[in-house]
Amino acid sequence: MSKTGEDAPLHAEDLPEAVEQTLEAMIAFQRKKVAAEGNRINPRLTADDLMMGSDYPELAGDPRFNYEDGILTGLLEAQIAIRSRVLRRLS
Repeated sequence: MSKTGEDAPLHAEDLPEAVEQTLEAMIAFQRKKVAAEGNRINPRLTADDLMMGSDYPELAGDPRFNYEDGILTGLLEAQIAIRSRVLRRLS
């Protein structure tokens, strides 16, 4: 049985794009989780407000929001680090 799509083996030259796509999907999913937690706490807050959660005491004091926001922060930091390393090698 041949593998296609996500199950197909990657070639080395395709790895950076695959990693970027995977991180983008994970980040988009996590942003939705952060938004859901933020809306649970205060439905009037915007997406921009949620990015500055420490400015809002109700967000800053909520452990579930902080947990989900911390995961998002970690994913974004990983994306930056990987991009930096890949771009450095390509230049």
